[in-house]
Amino acid sequence: MAVRGESIGEIRQLLAVTPTSRLAALLAAYDEDPRAGVQSAVASGRARLERQRLERSRLTALYRLEAQLRRNGCQVIAGVDEVGRGALAGPLTAAAVILPSSPRIEGLNDSKKLTPERREELAERVRCVALGVSVAHVPAREIDAIGIGNAVRQAMILALENLAVQPDHILVDGLPVRIAAQETAVVRGDGSVAAIAAASIVAKVSRDALMRSLADEYPEYRFDINKGYGTSEHMQAIGQSGLSAVHRRSFGPCGGTMNLF
Repeated sequence: MAVRGESIGEIRQLLAVTPTSRLAALLAAYDEDPRAGVQSAVASGRARLERQRLERSRLTALYRLEAQLRRNGCQVIAGVDEVGRGALAGPLTAAAVILPSSPRIEGLNDSKKLTPERREELAERVRCVALGVSVAHVPAREIDAIGIGNAVRQAMILALENLAVQPDHILVDGLPVRIAAQETAVVRGDGSVAAIAAASIVAKVSRDALMRSLADEYPEYRFDINKGYGTSEHMQAIGQSGLSAVHRRSFGPCGGTMNLF
């Protein structure tokens, strides 16, 4: 396609808004344009195509384990993850998510690698796409009573039981927790397995929202900022105000003897 006298600004805008499915052909049409501004826009367009290629490759790897399990006969696969294990206050939260094979969720990743805004967006996308989503909370008083390891298992079991569709295979982040007969544990699974990544996002967004609500009830601890974790400001607030009803009294930093992990 010959250049028809478009300005550099017009070409830059065109290349910026053209869908990637049509972008390669359009970039080729401006390859011979000698203007530096046009060539800069072409380079930006090619960088956008490369980012999409890398994202597609990353998503293929992210969904690979679930695809393999489906080929082996598993039809309903749930990813499970927890958040809040090391916090000094608030619940331990687990989420279970069943994703379809398609559509894939672009940007899906370990919740810790995402900004709060991006987590919120992806959590909503997960809820729209998923075949099943469930969240369970184990409160601080119960963590004190049964221990953090048992609390993790209980939260995951509750999340799975509350799914509308019961899975025939479970994918768990980290070490085996033995919550299902058909269970695969994946170390760092929240960054390498799609359903676990989705569960990590949903769990994190759900628990953060709960901690913001607790901040209204216990403003001195700033749970909206620290989410119950042992920041220096949080520890100072404990020193000044003591423990609240939602603190884990069995944990070492709160005066107990239990290890955080």
